[in-house]
Amino acid sequence: MILTPATRATAGLCITQIIGWGTTFLMPSVLGRHIERDLDLPSEVIYGGITVMFGVGALFAPWVGRSMDRLGARGLMAAGSLIYALALAALAASQGIVSYLLCWAILGVASTLALNTPASIALAQIAGARARQAIAILAIVGGFASTVFWPLSGALELIMGWRGTLLVFAGMHLAVCVPVHLLMLPGSPPAPPATTAATPAHVTGLSAAESTRAFWLLALAFSCGAFIFTGFIVHAIGVLRGLGHDPATALLLASLIVPAQVAVRGVELTFGHRYSIMSSTLFAAATLPIGLGLAWLAGGNIAIALVCIVAYGVANGLKAVLRATLPLALFGRAQFGTVMGRLALPQGIVSAAAPPVLAAVMANFGAEGVLAICFAVASLALAATVVLVRTSPAIR
Repeated sequence: MILTPATRATAGLCITQIIGWGTTFLMPSVLGRHIERDLDLPSEVIYGGITVMFGVGALFAPWVGRSMDRLGARGLMAAGSLIYALALAALAASQGIVSYLLCWAILGVASTLALNTPASIALAQIAGARARQAIAILAIVGGFASTVFWPLSGALELIMGWRGTLLVFAGMHLAVCVPVHLLMLPGSPPAPPATTAATPAHVTGLSAAESTRAFWLLALAFSCGAFIFTGFIVHAIGVLRGLGHDPATALLLASLIVPAQVAVRGVELTFGHRYSIMSSTLFAAATLPIGLGLAWLAGGNIAIALVCIVAYGVANGLKAVLRATLPLALFGRAQFGTVMGRLALPQGIVSAAAPPVLAAVMANFGAEGVLAICFAVASLALAATVVLVRTSPAIR
């Protein structure tokens, strides 16, 4: 069987995304307490590495987007995997707060070159009209990163400690991700399709995109979503316990987030062609504040808490697909990487800020305060989405 370039790229990126997320964002959940003990650092610093990664990555996102438009995905994503390997190896040798956080800053550069935003840009360039399905597949498979890497990280730590585990992770990027990016991605971006009378009424190019209300509404809605999706997941178990649920119940409820994400991505992949992308966007935007609002009012009820968790998982699952497919539908493939890079900048900044901000809210106002803030932000995202849907052209 001959695989198309789009199929090869999707398969390869599924592998590298699992490794990318599993060795960085998900890594402190298992190795964090061991690093904390050995380096004698507070847990705020250990988990603050993720904040540093998102913050630094956001600053580089516009440049990476422009570069992918000019150069394509192959070289940039391979370079990102190489930087991942070097940064993880350096992190394995870190001795204190300065070296620890510096390594996370370098991981931020790598993530901007090789994680979900460049992967989505690559699929939009390669898959063309089937980009929506390809990105949905990537999101589904990437959702299993925790399923693979949490037990793997725990097993490796028992055998060789956290430093040896990080060296193994560095080897994965060097031996797997670099070759996959070099062999399965095209060397240069395809020429964008010519604009014709049949082209949807979207505008193409960055300057044209930024001149539209849709661009700024999208930036607002996506940034609000990024604040909740990044911040709430860190505090989900603490919020559930703060609402009165016992530790075992809180853990069980929180564990349903990933299945909800994967399930809705499967629905999007299977049935997405039957409804417009604007319908998916509005559904995701409406689901989140409904769930958060109910939990804020009556989250001590286990059924209401379940609704909140499932709503969060569904909205987050769709967002992982829509954050790439919706800009593509609105603005087209011309300079798509540049547009995505600009949209990623505010999302990265709020993703970096969300965990410590919500931690402060949790400490001062409890679980109800966290839910109130998240509900307000989700409502703002919904308002921006409603205006976007009402003022944008009908786009499939």
